Amino acid sequence: MSRIAATFSRLQAQGRKALIPYVTAGFPFADVTPELMHAMVAGGADVIELGVPFSDPSADGPVIQKAGEQALANGVGLLQVLEMVRAFRTQDSTTPVVLMGYANPVERYDIKHGAGQNADGGKNDSAFIRDAAQAGVDGMLIVDYPPEECAEFAARLRAHGMDLIFLLAPTSTDARMAQVAQVASGYVYYVSLKGVTGSGALDVDAVQAMLPRIRAHVKVPVGVGFGIRDAATAKAIGSVADAVVIGSKIIQLIENQPRERVAAVAHDFMQEIRTALD
Repeated sequence: MSRIAATFSRLQAQGRKALIPYVTAGFPFADVTPELMHAMVAGGADVIELGVPFSDPSADGPVIQKAGEQALANGVGLLQVLEMVRAFRTQDSTTPVVLMGYANPVERYDIKHGAGQNADGGKNDSAFIRDAAQAGVDGMLIVDYPPEECAEFAARLRAHGMDLIFLLAPTSTDARMAQVAQVASGYVYYVSLKGVTGSGALDVDAVQAMLPRIRAHVKVPVGVGFGIRDAATAKAIGSVADAVVIGSKIIQLIENQPRERVAAVAHDFMQEIRTALD
């Protein structure tokens, strides 16, 4: 059982919902991310989504785009993100970490770093999968990897104890949900709004109406994100979903903080959301 599956199993047994914060690795300071991750866990986070900075983030709104640009300017790429996960793992061996990003950095990493050995000792695997597993990564959410092209990639991740997580949207058809169900593990991330991160107003009734359709196909837990900005909306979504994902609001809260305040601000916000969910 992966760390993600074990976490959701434990929470389900406790009658609790998962709190999944998203932060961009290397933002707002290049060296703050492991400390920030620990602070969010201490505040009540169950899974950490760590954004991999990329120069052309098509699914992200202006808040996370700006964070990615700052992280890139801070010298943070996929290699540095894996180092951050390794640093986090020296003190936390249980909290799942999911990398969220785009195909380009992953494929470029393989081009640059070559191939490694498959978990079964057979066909060469990607350097990224090998190094991510060794760093302590638990899952990948690659926005521009469609499920119909991911069966082999998903199998390689699972061989290394990692889950492949997919986005679903209000426009997703039953056929698309069925495709995702064939390869997804860990959880799926339902994007509650049409558009990019940080956009629009959350319609809880619409989310509630959509979840039974998703669950008819997908047997892993369903997390909901986009538009969750405070304790009230988190509580409302937590009443119908298995997990609540919050990203843009955290980025906004920490972006202008001095270095010494970043972790504390994130911790306090997580504690507020955790209290509402529980």
